[in-house]
Amino acid sequence: MTARLYAAADGGNSKTDVVLGDSDGRILSRVTGPTTSPHVLGLEGALSQLAALVAEARAKASLPASIELDQLCVYVAGADLPVEVERLNTAVAALALATASTVDNDLFALLRAGTADPDAVGVVCGAGINAAGRRSDGATSRFPALGQLSGDWGGGHHLAALALYHANRSEDGRGRASALQAAVSTHFGRPTVEAVTIAFHLGDLPMSRLDELCEVLFEVAAEGDEIATGVVTRLADEIESLIRVSAARLDLLTAPYTIVLGGGVLTARHAQLHDDLLARVSALSPNAEVTVLTQPPVVGAALLALDALHGGTCPPPLETAVRATL
Repeated sequence: MTARLYAAADGGNSKTDVVLGDSDGRILSRVTGPTTSPHVLGLEGALSQLAALVAEARAKASLPASIELDQLCVYVAGADLPVEVERLNTAVAALALATASTVDNDLFALLRAGTADPDAVGVVCGAGINAAGRRSDGATSRFPALGQLSGDWGGGHHLAALALYHANRSEDGRGRASALQAAVSTHFGRPTVEAVTIAFHLGDLPMSRLDELCEVLFEVAAEGDEIATGVVTRLADEIESLIRVSAARLDLLTAPYTIVLGGGVLTARHAQLHDDLLARVSALSPNAEVTVLTQPPVVGAALLALDALHGGTCPPPLETAVRATL
């Protein structure tokens, strides 16, 4: 029997990974390109970029135009609301890049990359923060993930901004004294936090560098600073809430299930945050297992495509092969 072909994409807010493989577990090509998020590019721009990346993956695999893909699985940032997922599924299907296609939020690729357990909750804390869950019967849990509009708190951008916020208030007296004050000014080589702030405002420091303060925040918290520690504790509160609500919606709180932690803030395993989360999960869901993502989410996208090609479950030897290759 001839192996069937698939393309799988994981599209974050900054880049997109696309893998082309076959139903026997072989990876034929992998390409990386710009974001395909419709929130960043708009729907038409996202579709155009996705089609270009799939074409690039086909070319890299030397796949003739006469050979069709059997499955396309796309997991992308910005597919948050049900209406957005529906529109993307319709639009991607219309591209006719494969015989069958599926589009969903990129958190489901992260979940699959983190575990084969059908009962699972994933939390991502990278530039932003979000959570999603799945259950063996196909039920899912998700959040709108629209930032403050939908009640979100946390993520690397937010933590970095809070570090500068508290450093400023420590310096000018509006807030309590914090070691963030000296850490922020030293990090950017400026005499004061005010000078750092003005440099960002005037463009002398590019705003992209503000995110560096996320790591500074954790370093200061690890040294015992109360203000920085308070922010880290507040983040743990938020992640615990995301897990609790996701698991409760799926009736998993007391059941065995897997919690996958992903995104740069969580995969860094900052001891103050990570150890706190493990203790909280132990109390919240004593039968749950926590795992930290160690493979790129595109692995999950590829495995989900193989799940589809194999009637819902990728055979374990093929999963092992894909994980080893990617």
